[in-house]
Amino acid sequence: MFFSPTINYLTANAYNIHILCLSTGNADGMGSIRKDELRQACAVLRVPLQQLTIVDHPNLQDGFGQVWSHDLLEEIISEEVTSHDIHTIITFDNYGVSGHCNHRGVVKFLQTNSERNIKAWELVSLNIIRKYCGPIDIWLSILSAKRHGSKVSIINEQPLKSYEAMAQHLSQWVWFRKLFVSFSSYTYTNTLQRISP
Repeated sequence: MFFSPTINYLTANAYNIHILCLSTGNADGMGSIRKDELRQACAVLRVPLQQLTIVDHPNLQDGFGQVWSHDLLEEIISEEVTSHDIHTIITFDNYGVSGHCNHRGVVKFLQTNSERNIKAWELVSLNIIRKYCGPIDIWLSILSAKRHGSKVSIINEQPLKSYEAMAQHLSQWVWFRKLFVSFSSYTYTNTLQRISP
């Protein structure tokens, strides 16, 4: 829902992309269904299924009431980075687009693994007006990136593919998510900011 411009850009330019999903999304008891839906969305976005890791850990359950351990996240991220020889990480910023308490956690990994020299970027959370101004935000994102040297703006050249990928999540594909994907700025552009741990 949030990273499709970045994923489309990376796959179109033949980057070797790996996706780490830290939860099955089992808050409503539909974890196995949502795992399959994520696999289908990755197929639409041309991410090879062997490059998708979905974690199902008892201490990493879905929901606003479940705050995840940063030590555990650091351990899992470290394992993935090592096993796939990852050089760059793209994640949520501290607000996590929607204020979700678990849309964060990479900073601890970066601080405790500074010797690895891994580049990290975070998706910049937008204010409520920019969040829902759709393709208009492309121009605002470009201007923002030009003013700040630590930011880059990625334009989604295939927004319909983003809509199609989100539509694979049938268990969550309700009317307000359809509206979100249609009018959300995150469908049309991503502003990434370099993380300095």
